[in-house]
Amino acid sequence: MTAATESSTGPGEQAVDMRTSLASFQLPNPVLTASGCAAAGRELGQFFDVAELGGVVTKSIMLKPRSGRPTPRMAETPSGMLNSIGLQGPGIDSFIANDLAWLKQAGARSVVSIAGHNTEEFVNLAKRLYNHPIDLLEVNISCPNVESRGQVFACDPTASARVISAVRRAANPNVPIFAKLSPDVTDIGLIARSVADAGADGISLINTLLGLVIDLDTMRPALGGVTGGLSGPAIRPVAIRCVWQVHQAVPHLPLLGMGGIKTGADALQFILAGASAVSVGTAIFNDPHAPVRILAELQAELAARGFASVTEAVGFAHRAVAEQEEFFASRKLGVGA
Repeated sequence: MTAATESSTGPGEQAVDMRTSLASFQLPNPVLTASGCAAAGRELGQFFDVAELGGVVTKSIMLKPRSGRPTPRMAETPSGMLNSIGLQGPGIDSFIANDLAWLKQAGARSVVSIAGHNTEEFVNLAKRLYNHPIDLLEVNISCPNVESRGQVFACDPTASARVISAVRRAANPNVPIFAKLSPDVTDIGLIARSVADAGADGISLINTLLGLVIDLDTMRPALGGVTGGLSGPAIRPVAIRCVWQVHQAVPHLPLLGMGGIKTGADALQFILAGASAVSVGTAIFNDPHAPVRILAELQAELAARGFASVTEAVGFAHRAVAEQEEFFASRKLGVGA
């Protein structure tokens, strides 16, 4: 076993097999970064070997360089933060030449997040990445669609399906595609079913929640872009609820869960709700070692509850009580241990 898959177990605890998969993408462990919180991983490379993680999810990349939204771009909130970065980035050509090349050199598994203003831009991004070494393509449809007067793709099942279907046809068939969904909808299960029917191999959730903060000194919005995306522990119950509902809606698809994960116990909640892997985002801002720390904590949490593998725990909270009790009895654990 590698360092990434070994379990830090206590006395009497069994080693846990941390391997998991996201469609055809095989991971040595279920902890990844979250898009937008560590660029393309280079910044984290000074703190730990990024190849230790299940994968590095890049900041969403667009076709052309983008300067982003006006400043101020960040505001602290209780148990979280608002960001209004606006998908700032170097564009796909620079990304491939620099960031993707660095990830390959570092031996990291790469999950490339793409974003576009319209379906054609998503398709062109998928084509540009067709022959490059990536492990998974995350399609960030939680951004505005200029073809529909700025409506967010992921808030409309038809628009969501259109993008995913087009990307699936344009992308390398050997690379799984995941649709990244927004929680700002009435029925996230409906959106999940639409992207599943359109050819998504899995689903990433959740993106940030739309929020706003008023600066009481200026009595105006604190962010230059007025609204921003809320992330951090404050959104974790919403994120877990979304994972639960999407797992029920499309139980055959693997889920990558994220939203306010600070500890291994937090990560375990996502897995029990139905996620096959998790992404760590905002926690990185005050603890760059958070992903590897959370991985070790998750291993210990699984071992303490008698799980022999991560996959054994995926969706466990959905099982019937009798089935759960049988599991606890087989591991000689009390219910709720």
